[in-house]
Amino acid sequence: MSTTLETQRLRSLQDACRCAQVAEEFRGRDTVVLDLTEVTPIVDYFVITTGINPRQMVALAEEARVQMKARGSLSHGMEGTHDSTWLLQDYGDIVLHVFTAEGRELYDLEHLWSDGKKIDWRAELGLPPAKVLEPV
Repeated sequence: MSTTLETQRLRSLQDACRCAQVAEEFRGRDTVVLDLTEVTPIVDYFVITTGINPRQMVALAEEARVQMKARGSLSHGMEGTHDSTWLLQDYGDIVLHVFTAEGRELYDLEHLWSDGKKIDWRAELGLPPAKVLEPV
């Protein structure tokens, strides 16, 4: 792999991990980064998260757009509306998917793209592991 391609993939990985961090900061649940570089030439990373309600989903997606723009990654488009079960933002090498719980279960992207490798995005960003909350 050429150095330029390696540098771009590293940048894309960092951007995907930052999207995951934004999702967590905006209370996205069960946020996952899937590395699809060995699976498809279309996209390098999926960031998948579950929103609590439509308003929070839109706020999360908007903050991700702002953060990605600040990093120099412009959105190629957004799909979904305020009442959708799935919002999608396309950054070329990265696609952010924000689902309702029902939408995530229905579309099951993690299973559909199970050949992709799950990335420990927290470790990539040097963050401590997520706290596991005990059920009440």
